[in-house]
Amino acid sequence: MNPAKLEGRAQVVADQATCRTVETAIMGYVMNNGVEPTSVRQLGDYVSGDISRYRIVGGRAAGPGCKA
Repeated sequence: MNPAKLEGRAQVVADQATCRTVETAIMGYVMNNGVEPTSVRQLGDYVSGDISRYRIVGGRAAGPGCKA
């Protein structure tokens, strides 16, 4: 068992899940406001947790775990 390898894999999965959460929050924001958010700060009411490592690029989430 390699704890460092397991921890690294867990982080990858967590980053992907957080990216998906930000994507979902963007969709919720658009549905409620009729416009795309320009900053993750606008998503505070849609996400519980720290999403400060993410940004919005072209209407999509960008950051750890997000596909480029």
